[in-house]
Amino acid sequence: MQLIEVTNTSTEKEFLEISATLNKHNPAYIRPLDKEVKDYFNPKFNRHFNNGEAIRWILTDESGKTIGRLAAFVSTMYLNKGTDFPTGAVGFFDCINNQTAANLLFDTAKAWLISKEAVAMDGPINFGDRDKWWGLLINGFDKPPVYGMAFNPDYYQQLMEGYGFKNFYNQYFYTMLVDTKFSEKIIERHARFKTKPEYTARHVNLNQIEKYAGDFATVYNTAWAQHGEAKELSKEQVIRLFKQMKPIMDERLVWFAYYKEDPIAMFINIPDINEYFKHFNGKFGLIEKLRLLWMKYTGYCKKATGLAFGVIPKFQALGIDSFIIQEVALTIQGKGWYNEYEMGWTGDWNPRMLSIYKNLNGEQSRHLVTYRYIFDEKVHSFERHPMMEYSRSS
Repeated sequence: MQLIEVTNTSTEKEFLEISATLNKHNPAYIRPLDKEVKDYFNPKFNRHFNNGEAIRWILTDESGKTIGRLAAFVSTMYLNKGTDFPTGAVGFFDCINNQTAANLLFDTAKAWLISKEAVAMDGPINFGDRDKWWGLLINGFDKPPVYGMAFNPDYYQQLMEGYGFKNFYNQYFYTMLVDTKFSEKIIERHARFKTKPEYTARHVNLNQIEKYAGDFATVYNTAWAQHGEAKELSKEQVIRLFKQMKPIMDERLVWFAYYKEDPIAMFINIPDINEYFKHFNGKFGLIEKLRLLWMKYTGYCKKATGLAFGVIPKFQALGIDSFIIQEVALTIQGKGWYNEYEMGWTGDWNPRMLSIYKNLNGEQSRHLVTYRYIFDEKVHSFERHPMMEYSRSS
């Protein structure tokens, strides 16, 4: 077997194709857009290169056939929960069902990460944020992945745990029918806020992207900064993000809650664009773009998926989550625009979000795991991801 660093278009093509090859046996598999995967390794499109490095390899057998791939990352933006030691990461892992081959990939990544002064590696994750390709699928192989969700053959769990990776945290997806009635707790909390005129909730107007980009940045930076989820986003960064997403956004699915016109919560959802991408086989040229616009115009996509949900700490214990969720339901339910809703994943370290999902009467649809591998447990002990601490309302 031979490891080859991805440094040109030929090896990059192999890096993309091996994932599709190893997953082609599963009819539920949906190939991600090639450009999206490539952009993660392009400093022009990935801001994480400002604070880190990434490297990719493919693995070939004796005949020169590609049988695996892996990427490794280090970044100061990757914050490590409950640890005081530098941790790198691996991702985009694909491999034939062969422990020796998997070990060679992981050993190579480990050596590279050690050269960057890391003492542990998490994975499989991406060189970016948690909204895409994060974790290893271990249950839910019969369901097509929603946009950005990690998807892999079922034997990958054995390969990772066989190398020595340990469960750092579980990730759960929940699904529900759009017209499902919520729990009485959500309905009662919503009714309480409706009597208070200082609280409002509304969906975005795509003609006012700059205004809502500012609201997003406010909630994101305040809600996640308290527990180190990510580096702060500027309004300008969010404007660029919203403009990129605008062609596939449905303004009826993107909501903010306000207290006296100050943004205090957000509930960001999009149509599950994998319903479109499943027809494109990783390509997104002019023909695919025109086809997407036609499918969007004709209402082809009947599934929505969650991207982000957050409440700023001062309002977290008041029931604002129920208020904004029920406001969305009153707009969406019974219209026939969407039939199914797949909630974005939440970790087992976030019991409040899990409680919200259950109060929506959602059913667990997938189970993923983010793993951690400590290079020398005599020096650094393994501990699971700590539980999230919540702020009390004042």
